Parts: sequence; C-alpha cells; structure tokens
Amino acid sequence: MRLSEGRMFYLVNDRRPDQEFAHCWDCGKSDNPRESAKCEQCGSDLRGRRFLMSARWDEKRFKAYEAFFALKLRHPGLASPIEVLRKDGQLLSIIPYNGEGLMLDEAAPLSNARVLDVGQRIAGMVAWLQRHGVKLAKLTRANMLISPDNTVRLFDLEVSDVLPGPVPEAERATELKSLGFILRRYCNVEAEDLTAFLASTEEGAYPTPAAFGRAVEQRFPAFEGVTYKPLTGAMSDVGLVRQLNEDNWGWRKLSNRARLYVVADGMGGHDGGEVASDVAVRTICKVAFERENSENPHEDLDAVENLLDEAFQSANNTVKSQAEEKGNDMGTTLVALLMLENRVAFLANVGDSRAYLIRDGQLHQVSKDHSLVAKMVERGKLTKEEARVHPHSNILLRTVGTERDVEIDIFRVDVERGDRILMCSDGLWGEVEDRDIEGILNTYGDPRIASRELVRAAHQGGGKDNVTLAIVEVS
Repeated sequence: MRLSEGRMFYLVNDRRPDQEFAHCWDCGKSDNPRESAKCEQCGSDLRGRRFLMSARWDEKRFKAYEAFFALKLRHPGLASPIEVLRKDGQLLSIIPYNGEGLMLDEAAPLSNARVLDVGQRIAGMVAWLQRHGVKLAKLTRANMLISPDNTVRLFDLEVSDVLPGPVPEAERATELKSLGFILRRYCNVEAEDLTAFLASTEEGAYPTPAAFGRAVEQRFPAFEGVTYKPLTGAMSDVGLVRQLNEDNWGWRKLSNRARLYVVADGMGGHDGGEVASDVAVRTICKVAFERENSENPHEDLDAVENLLDEAFQSANNTVKSQAEEKGNDMGTTLVALLMLENRVAFLANVGDSRAYLIRDGQLHQVSKDHSLVAKMVERGKLTKEEARVHPHSNILLRTVGTERDVEIDIFRVDVERGDRILMCSDGLWGEVEDRDIEGILNTYGDPRIASRELVRAAHQGGGKDNVTLAIVEVS
C-alpha cells in the first residue's frame, strides 16, 4: 500500500480458502467453519474483513512496542493493534481497516481549523499515553490515520519506553517538537501568527502536551475562521525504494509584498542529506525574511534579486560550515521562488531541482540543470531523452554546501494572473515526463490535489527517488 521511512504498509485480509477454519478477530474463536458468515461464539461478521499491517525493521524499538501492545490500551483516538508479531526480522503490527487514509498522502496546506483540530487531538492522545507510562521517541505523519469521517487517530507508534507509572513531568515535551514541525508544515503561507505559534512549539515553548493543548484551545477563536484562497500546494514523499527522505521544502511570507517558496534535495545519506536540505530551507527563509524587513528595504527589482542571492549564499555557506563541523560531504540542491506583489517572480536554483512555469496550459522549464548530462545536452552530445536514462545522470556540477560562495542562477519572470509555478526535486521530473506533468497541472485546479496526483505519478513512474514539490498560482 505505502512505503514510509522505516515502514511498509500493507492492506491484508483473512480470506484463506486453504484453511478449514476461520478465525474471529473480535473474540478469538479459531474453529469457525470456513463457510460461516458470522462467528459462532460472538456473532461478529466473518466476511470481507480487511486489515492494515505495518512492517518495520529497526529492531532497536521492537521490545518497547511489544511492551506497549501488552498494555492493551484502548481509546477512540488510538488505532490499537489487534496483533503484533515478529516475522523474518520484521515487527508486524495489525489493526482492523475501515477505509482510513494516511496523513502521508495529505498535501499542504490545510485550513487553520484543520491544523488546530489535528494538533489538539494528537496532543490529547500523547498526554493520555504518557499518563499510562508510554514514552514516544517522536511523531511522524506515518503515525497518523485519517478516518472516513476526517478524524485523526494515532497508530503504529514509535515507542521508546514503557514505564511502570506515568511519564515524569520533566520528560513530557519530547513529542512536541516533532508535532510542532508536522503542523507548521501544513500551515498556509499566509498564516503567519499560527506558523509562529507552531515554530515556538518546535523550540520548546510548552513543557507538556497538556500545556500545548490548552494553548491550541486558546487560539481557536482567532484562527479557525480565517480562510485563504487555494493558491498553493506542497508535498514531500520518500518514494517507493528509499528508506530515508533527504528532500525538504518550505515557504514563508516575507512581507505584505513578498512570499518565498523553496524546495531542496539533500545528498549525503543519514545525518547528511536530510540535515543539509533542512538547514538550507530554514536558512534561506530566515535570511530572506530578515533582509526584506531590514532598515534598508530592497525597493527596486535589482535589489530584490540581490536579496535572494544573499539568502542563497547564506544557506550555502551555512550548509558548508555544518558539513565541515560534521566532517562529511553533505550538500543539497536548492530551487526557490520569490514572488513579488504577484507580478514578478524571481526563480533561483543550484543543482537539478527545477522550476517550471505553466501559462495558458503550456509547461516551460525556467531553471537550468547544473548536471553533467545537462551540459552534454547543451553541447549536442546527448538528446534530452538520452539524458533521462544516462548512467551519469546523477552527477551534479554545482550544489549548495559543496564550496563557499556558490554560483546561483536567477531568472526574472513577469507573471500573469492564472500562471502557475512548479518547483520540484528530480524525484518528480526524473519519473514523470514533462508532458505528463503538464497534463496533471491542467487537469487539477486545486494545487493541493495536483500535488498529490504528481506524487502519485512519480510512484507510478517507478518512485526510485524522494519526490518533493511546491505549486504556486498567481492570483
């Protein structure tokens, strides 16, 4: 059904014509005749039962999760496993499946009301688990199920320990950093105050989930009724092959006149690529915001272009410094859009993450790939079709964090109402032909839906790499 980082999800059933008897998953009776429609002991329906099964393979936390399962905890906000077992070095956790979706498949942004509702529900569930002695290492979107009625439940948790009593007060803030990060990423670019609130949660502003839940409750009146035009969409996915997502993305309202949108594709593996892309996105957003709101605002277009260049260079040098501190060769590609007053788009890139403009239904690549095969195409040694499958297609000539003061390409585009700009990592354009990207963008008007369909297309194309994208429509 789905791969996530460290997890594989399956839809399973118990249709076993090779078995003489049918097992009842409600009461445990295992000798019902196979042809029986209902359990002879409890009367439960035996037909058409489906289950969601998670398979994980990081053995460090197998025992903690088995201890959690042994508690047999039940709560409406928790999708409790009905069975947990080990098989071939994997830990399998199984729950009844009733058409739920995965939060992994939700593109950003969500409405303010939805972000607050999810935050309050998850915080309440974490607090309840802590009262029962369950400590979580972190929360991810893979731990969240969306029921058909749109409520969110926790499942397949990353349990770090199960204590004989409640989790100590001083240790109850662990999960909030990851929860704040997840929710902040679902905020609209225009939701400045809500984003700031969730960013403070990431930074440790609240000592317990209960304190965070109360803070969320206080913000409902101010935020839940605020709505925004559906002009943006973004999504990041690990793909179908890799276990680690090294991509990242972000957006930020810089001022009343300017918005910044960023996509990054990290390189360097665990504690490398995902760190580089995260640092690059955070740094470019922070520095661009500071420059835009400095005492000497950038008034003319050349100055705005310089602002973007400065932010890029700062991101590059910050990644380089951290790589030197860690003693590794981490780096990242980076593509960004600075939209000025919905009339001029400044598009900048380093590496092979791309920026496209779609106007009047036609897709145009704006950025230029800084790769070996792109250079060979430019010199007439390869066709574009040959470049897509060339064995050296992954060799980049320019990346963020490799050298100090990287060369940046910046393109200035006068935009029109109805234009769309797509930024993406090579996990999208490497798996989906430009004509198919164009077709999806023309088919789905809502950028969130288009984002989801583009990720799905990348999966269908092979899903060999992480895929991350952001869509911005000009209003």
